[in-house]
Amino acid sequence: MRAYIAKGWKVYPVNPKYGEIEGLECFPTLLDLPETPDFASLYVAPAVGIIVLNEIATKGIKKVYVNPGAESDALIAKAKRLGLQPLMVCSIRTIGEDPDKL
Repeated sequence: MRAYIAKGWKVYPVNPKYGEIEGLECFPTLLDLPETPDFASLYVAPAVGIIVLNEIATKGIKKVYVNPGAESDALIAKAKRLGLQPLMVCSIRTIGEDPDKL
């Protein structure tokens, strides 16, 4: 999140356990977001990600970054069945940041 915020992106943290993350309001589900983001970025275990894919599709988010450790064959297959575009890459690297240097 910090890398995206530093680059000027609007970031919506989602986690049902927290009310705030990094000083930002944290939403319990993707369906609670005030708008539809351009993409979602999964930093969760594959078993959790498979469940979250339903919310991603329902919210109308098409592009999903599946970060290292969040991937599984079942998750990728389900994403494709839902009409999502799973991207198997570290989302932080796509904005020119190195997660090892943050």
